[in-house]
Amino acid sequence: MRSPGDFRFSRRDLLVVGAASLTAPALGVTTSTFVAKAEIALKPAVSGAPVMSKVSFNLNGKMRELEVDTRTTLLDALRENLHFTGTKKGCDHGQCGACTVIVGGRRINSCLTLAVMHEGESVTTIEGLGTPENMHPMQAAFVRHDGYQCGYCTPGQICSAVAVLDEIKAGIPSHVSADLNAVPQLSNAELRERMSGNICRCGAYSNIAEAISEVAGRQA
Repeated sequence: MRSPGDFRFSRRDLLVVGAASLTAPALGVTTSTFVAKAEIALKPAVSGAPVMSKVSFNLNGKMRELEVDTRTTLLDALRENLHFTGTKKGCDHGQCGACTVIVGGRRINSCLTLAVMHEGESVTTIEGLGTPENMHPMQAAFVRHDGYQCGYCTPGQICSAVAVLDEIKAGIPSHVSADLNAVPQLSNAELRERMSGNICRCGAYSNIAEAISEVAGRQA
């Protein structure tokens, strides 16, 4: 409780006092007694203590188990706990796509999901697509077409590009698909729409489109 001379009230204070003024008379207790008991009930058992949980998932073909704060994002679990730093933290708000990974065959922004939500799932990062000695076709195409400049967004771009081609192969429409029942084709409009969530601040978009188109087997 605040001292009598301090008239600054938080929203929580207002809710407690409001509830007390309505409820205390019905319970036959004074308002001050009700407020005191309410403050005790609302006080956390251990202030600021994180809630830890174990989670395991298949990361790039290998089962990994870790214990994390339940508030830990999949991105932070990959980078800070498992040290797979290929996945980049750009905006941390799901706006740039630098943290894109493939979970259960679908691309997601790993900064917007919690690690504990993916128990038992399959997670693929840029490290799981290929190695410098044995690159994924999409990685090799990005190199041939200079689909990067600073390279920071490139892991997310490549993961997203791989998933885009799988989406089209599976017949999943996009917002620009003219016929939702037809098998989508990798047109320029489809490619730009499907990759629009991955931002390249260097502006290597034309080269990225050429790399993806080569892997898809069509002219950019």
